[in-house]
Amino acid sequence: MKQPVNVILIEDNPEYRYAIELSLKNDPAITLSKQFGTAELALRELEPSGSSLQSPDLILLDLNLPGMSGHETIPWLKEYTPKTKIIVLTQSDKDADVIQALKLGASGYLLKSALIENIQADILNVMQGGGALDPKVIPTVLGNMENAPDSGTPDVSLSPREHEILSLLAEGLQKKEIANNLQIGLETVNTHIKHLYLKLEVANAPAAISKAYQTGILKAE
Repeated sequence: MKQPVNVILIEDNPEYRYAIELSLKNDPAITLSKQFGTAELALRELEPSGSSLQSPDLILLDLNLPGMSGHETIPWLKEYTPKTKIIVLTQSDKDADVIQALKLGASGYLLKSALIENIQADILNVMQGGGALDPKVIPTVLGNMENAPDSGTPDVSLSPREHEILSLLAEGLQKKEIANNLQIGLETVNTHIKHLYLKLEVANAPAAISKAYQTGILKAE
């Protein structure tokens, strides 16, 4: 039996922490194993020499925290638990916050206004090698890519299907939605996405979308 995704939440609002806890409680695919109200407490537990706490599979991280901010925390998390995925879960839809978090290595950026079902789906999507972008921040990401320096056309040859799937990822579709849209199997979508990541030399969907726009594989409308 597949082990559930081990998730840690770093969030200072106790009411929101409780809401996330209740929502994930009955999800057999996800286990919320630990909660922290500050980044400092989380880092103290996650520091390799500081605790026996098992490294989580994924961390849900707020940005506006007392003490260390989420942005300041991401590099430390990447150092302490390099294999752990990070999804920013915040109220801020500011362009600078979105771009900085993704550049620091977050695998996703979600807003707290998102439905819990979407958050659950995005957690699983990120763990399968995908990304997670709230629809409200996708224009920010695309705008940043449009204004980024053009690094030229890459020596990358994508098949028509791979290009099609990349375009759908850029629109914010999840893997299951892509499969339904193209009327192909989910495993086929997973295979195409793995090939995309290898060809683009990236690790996740936000990075793939970013590189595709920077290099001209995808064009901003």
